[in-house]
Amino acid sequence: MNATRVDADVIRRLPKAVLHDHLDGGLRPATVVELAAAVGHTLPTTDPDELAAWYYEAANSGDLVRYIATFEHTLAVMQNREGLLRVAEEYVLDLAADGVVYAEVRYAPELNTRGGLSLSEVVETVQEGLAAGMAKAAAAGTPVRVGTLLCGMRMFDRVREAADLAVAYRDAGVVGFDIAGAEDGFPPADHLAAFEHLRRENVPFTIHAGEAHGVPSIHQALQVCGAQRIGHGVRITEDIPDLAAGKLGRLAGWVRDRRIALEMCPTSNLQTGCATSIAEHPITALKDLGFRVTLNTDNRLVSGTTMTREMSLLVEEAGWGIEDLRTVTVNALKSAFIPFDERNALIEDVVLPAYAAAL
Repeated sequence: MNATRVDADVIRRLPKAVLHDHLDGGLRPATVVELAAAVGHTLPTTDPDELAAWYYEAANSGDLVRYIATFEHTLAVMQNREGLLRVAEEYVLDLAADGVVYAEVRYAPELNTRGGLSLSEVVETVQEGLAAGMAKAAAAGTPVRVGTLLCGMRMFDRVREAADLAVAYRDAGVVGFDIAGAEDGFPPADHLAAFEHLRRENVPFTIHAGEAHGVPSIHQALQVCGAQRIGHGVRITEDIPDLAAGKLGRLAGWVRDRRIALEMCPTSNLQTGCATSIAEHPITALKDLGFRVTLNTDNRLVSGTTMTREMSLLVEEAGWGIEDLRTVTVNALKSAFIPFDERNALIEDVVLPAYAAAL
């Protein structure tokens, strides 16, 4: 690691890029309270501060299934046009306020149809809200580029429909695809037809793997399904017999040498039991071994976090310096699902000058 350290105020101002962030996991607590009242949904509490604390406490169970169950209340307020528009717009504005200059937001449209919206109406409404947020952020002098990843829920039977949506809306803000939900017992290869369809249509995709399930899920996501990135991937360390010496197994070597991005989410990984501490989270060792690790929030409300907080934790508890923060930011942009010229412009014109000035 590099010895040049960075204080909290500088971190807040640094440009950031996030590839792994769920729309339904990043609502403002006050928004959840207001929208729940409007639709008649009962919450654990109607005090925004208490609700934020409830989410954080519920998510710190060390159990991925229970972690996912906290989404009941956010999804309940995202079932009509008004809720989706507000959530999507605020999503962008909150990222812009956190210094994010590029983000990929992911969500599963099938989870937002209980109020009568069709899958297409969900996608179009979310894109409208994101566009409104981007316009407001740009007008405020904090521009942020947001692309959408549509998700299929791996434990249900509508993954191919979600893949079809990704193809249909790839010229309307959707930049890629993912499958989400409980990993264990629901292997990605169950949805191989959807991934083959995406490959034929030149739509990139990532796959949640190596979180609740180990190395075999990463192998299947990459070598069977053809994922271009791995969501989380924290358990790739199980294929590194000697982490300190950098002795890599065949799959770990493949991931590093082919520059396959790992969408790592330290705070979330602690909550779901995939890591024991920020100081010992594999992101640091993997970064130092040359893996293309990226830093992400996963679910900002559920994890009580932001990109500034994730960076600050690594600085304070894992000894990261500004060069390390620059590395993961550039890594994220190199592996973003937008065209090369757009990625390169963000790196060369926005990220590198700002980090150089901060050194």
